[in-house]
Amino acid sequence: MESIIEKENEFNDQTSADIKTIVVAGATGKLGGLIVHFLILRGASVKALVRRGTSADKTGELSGAGAVVGQVDFDNVPELAEACMGAACVVSALSGLRDVIVDAQSRLLEAAVKAGVPRFIPSDYCIDYTNLPPGSNRNLDLRREFNDRLDRLPVMATSVLNGMFTDLLAGEAPLILTGPKLVVFWGNADQPLDFTTMSDTAAFTAAAALDSFTPRYLRIAGEVATPKGLKQAAEDATGDKFRLLRVGGLGVLKAMISVTRTLFPQKNEVFPAWQGMQYLHNMLGGRPKLHPLDNNRYPEIHWEGVRDVLSRPK
Repeated sequence: MESIIEKENEFNDQTSADIKTIVVAGATGKLGGLIVHFLILRGASVKALVRRGTSADKTGELSGAGAVVGQVDFDNVPELAEACMGAACVVSALSGLRDVIVDAQSRLLEAAVKAGVPRFIPSDYCIDYTNLPPGSNRNLDLRREFNDRLDRLPVMATSVLNGMFTDLLAGEAPLILTGPKLVVFWGNADQPLDFTTMSDTAAFTAAAALDSFTPRYLRIAGEVATPKGLKQAAEDATGDKFRLLRVGGLGVLKAMISVTRTLFPQKNEVFPAWQGMQYLHNMLGGRPKLHPLDNNRYPEIHWEGVRDVLSRPK
């Protein structure tokens, strides 16, 4: 398994005479912090934007890593524009619902345009929602809405699409159950699914932020695995025998989503149980499968697979 420390060795010799300034919003989150980490490893000057009043225990690690922490009011476009001045790219790793993904991100985008920032990476980091019909996933619909706004403004945009975070297979995603030794799925056991670790996603995003000529979408997958492949990876990682359990077809999962959403709506939660189930339904249906993959764009990145994640020390 490749750790973050091992990744550091890949980038330590990479320096640039032309140091770029990258602004990262949402840097106190796990993904945002990792993006800052890899940007600094690549020699970037990083300005991490955090909400005014954010405690020192949340910003200390960013400062210690070498980032300049800017406490800003995310409701104040002129203030955000001033913070974005001189940046080569604004990277958003903001997480939330409409008030964040659409509203706050739109103000950040407006500020980036006012500041003359040439490039913007939105907070997507997900399956390919461009191939999904509206209404099939609440959180992805918010990203679609924001990106519609992004495409109307004079800034070069690049979305990083990475599938499900592989890290979730170690416990949070109800696919690999290590207790009863089951791999649970709906639909087709041969359906290819995209997985990328959060660390690899951050490393790739950092490289893309420093790349002046990225396309509108970049698609990556640390591993493409079917439910059958997940079973094999679990067996290889643990040495135990796992069994495939098909709960039913995709219609059964859709019905389960409807019931769960009715009984436990949790409308103000970013990731309620039914939202994760929607994501699984999308993946298992095959429509948001990432293609073609851009894994080879930055060959210095070495990808972690499902077995690597499941083999991590508990």
